[in-house]
Amino acid sequence: MTRVLEAAAGKPIIFMPARHDHHRVQTGDGYAAYVAGALIGAEIGVTTDAQSSWWGGRGIGTVPHALISAYGGSTVLAATKFADWAPEDFNIVVLVDFENDSVRTALEVARALKDRLWGVRLDTSGQLVDRSLWNELGDFDPRGVNERLVRKVRDALDRDGFEGVKIVASGGFTVWRISAFEQAGVPVDAYGVGSSLIRGVTDFTADIVLTDGRPTAKVGRRFCPNERLALVS
Repeated sequence: MTRVLEAAAGKPIIFMPARHDHHRVQTGDGYAAYVAGALIGAEIGVTTDAQSSWWGGRGIGTVPHALISAYGGSTVLAATKFADWAPEDFNIVVLVDFENDSVRTALEVARALKDRLWGVRLDTSGQLVDRSLWNELGDFDPRGVNERLVRKVRDALDRDGFEGVKIVASGGFTVWRISAFEQAGVPVDAYGVGSSLIRGVTDFTADIVLTDGRPTAKVGRRFCPNERLALVS
């Protein structure tokens, strides 16, 4: 964690291991991250109240893919409902990769939430190319969250008058990737880091792909039957 914080050069880090970390050790792991931040004077947030309980903090996070799925795949509707619930002092951050069209979704969310929106989170899978880059292939690796995608989202938000909306980058970020982004001056305001600190090269996620029997998976995910699994009621 200390190396991650140093690579981020003072930018906030959101420690995001909740889906990978056993619930019995989340408290200790969250506190370890907090201590690492305190040692070098860096800002770090955790995503569950359990992770922050030893120092009296609270979990922070973003509008998750699961909530967007629950609202039929509408990021704007999920973000609006989340904003209605969130306390006034809560920094609202919204994932904008659900439809694999981060520029369009970021603008739609910013227009809907206006001053309530603190930031948008880019989390494009490393196996996907965001729609905004489909006509720019050839001279760079377009997959996942990359420099050109971040700059496109930043430019679009600025042109639309949302200069204050911050960009959080997540999705497979390691010390090396953060260092590369910082050296290139990529306009990221904060990084979300989880699996690289908890799982190493063995990573997995569980996603909501059906809601009341209807397909509601984000782009790149779908319902895959598995004969080895038994339904538990």
